[in-house]
Amino acid sequence: MPRYAFKLQIKPNAIEEYEREHQRVWPELLAKLKEVGISDYSIFRRGQELVLCLRAEDFDRAWDELDRDPVNQRWQAFMSRLFEPVPDKGSGERFAMMKEVFYLE
Repeated sequence: MPRYAFKLQIKPNAIEEYEREHQRVWPELLAKLKEVGISDYSIFRRGQELVLCLRAEDFDRAWDELDRDPVNQRWQAFMSRLFEPVPDKGSGERFAMMKEVFYLE
């Protein structure tokens, strides 16, 4: 199954809240992530920079489904106040995607 990674950036004063909320992600959101085919999902943080890594059979289809889901819409609205724009995210990009250049299983 393909692996994907992308970057997000949180506000400097939102780090503690962001981490706290990710210790108690809503169970219905976790179920929806699995339902749309997302697995092996991790978030790494260094300062304000986040790197999100996951597996999905069809990344775009999974995020299209999530975009239409009311639970995900509520989560995104709730969390959006914690984010800043990602400096190198291109116009029209959904996420600042990263290219995998090495993988050791």
